[in-house]
Amino acid sequence: MSKKESTFASMVVSLLVITLVSGFALGFINDLTIEPKAKAKLDRKIKAVKLVLPEFDNNPVEDFKLVKSEFAMDSVEIYPAFKNGKFIGAAIIGSSEKGYSGLIKILVGFKPDGTIENISVLEQKETPGLGTKMKDESFLQQFKGKNPSKFNLKVVKDGGDVDALTGATISTRAFSESTKMAYDEFLNNVDFINKSKS
Repeated sequence: MSKKESTFASMVVSLLVITLVSGFALGFINDLTIEPKAKAKLDRKIKAVKLVLPEFDNNPVEDFKLVKSEFAMDSVEIYPAFKNGKFIGAAIIGSSEKGYSGLIKILVGFKPDGTIENISVLEQKETPGLGTKMKDESFLQQFKGKNPSKFNLKVVKDGGDVDALTGATISTRAFSESTKMAYDEFLNNVDFINKSKS
C-alpha cells in the first residue's frame, strides 16, 4: 500500500516540477519574442500604409490618431498623409466580425475627396482558396479609384456594386462592411485629420 502512495506522490511532484519548468520556459521565450513581434507588426503596418496612400513626406504611423467610433468596439486608427504640408489622404482601419471565419481587418487609403486609393488586408482567417482571395489584386481592383458616395459598397446580390468572390459571398460582405466602416470614419473625421498637421 505504501508503495502505491509513494508512486502517486512522486508522480504528482514530477508533474508539478514539469509544469513549473514549462511555465517559466514559455514565459521566458515569450519575453524574448515580444519586441521582435512588435517590430514585425509595426513594419507590416508601415508597409500597408505606404501601399494604400499616395506618396507622402510625413510619417503617418507616428502621426496616427485614435478616434472613438460608433461602428467599432475599440477606437479606430487613422493615419493622415501630407506632402509639402498639404493633406493628401488618410489610411483608416476598418473591420468586421461577420467574416465566414470571424474577424476581417483592412486598411483603406482615401484621397481628400473620399476616393479609395487602395486597400490592404491586415487580418483575416477565411477559407483558403475562397475567402482568402480578398487579398488578390483582381478583387481589390474593383475598389480602386471608386468613391463610396457613388459606389455602393454592398455585394451585387444585395443590390450593390461589389462583385463577390466566387463561393465566398459572406467574406465579401464582411470585406465591404469593413470598407464602409473605414469610409464612414473618414467622413466623420476628415476635417479633424486635415487640420491635424497645422
